[in-house]
Amino acid sequence: SFLATLFFLATHRKMTIFAYNVLYTLFAVNKTQLIEAMVLDSDLTKIEARKAVDSLIRVMQQTLAEGDHITLSGLGTFSVHHHAERMGRNPRTGAAVPIPAHRSVKFRSLVDLD
Repeated sequence: SFLATLFFLATHRKMTIFAYNVLYTLFAVNKTQLIEAMVLDSDLTKIEARKAVDSLIRVMQQTLAEGDHITLSGLGTFSVHHHAERMGRNPRTGAAVPIPAHRSVKFRSLVDLD
């Protein structure tokens, strides 16, 4: 099926921008939906679930900002990836443009989605 093909492409790192956008639109969960799911799956109230999600986000941001990694059993590992400064090109003019060094968050899944 179409969705099975998209999942195959996603898991084998051959996903096109189109496939990513389709999957993101179909399966993206925002913060409010995550909180609602937590309320339905546990005995937490909506306020308690919101506080738990806010706390998790805050702790993860602080931990990653310090350069540490976070491993959540059964889910995956979040780590900081350092990108060195490099030269890029302005696509319109072709001029060389310096791209400064920066950090980004990298996620490596421990879960097999098949």
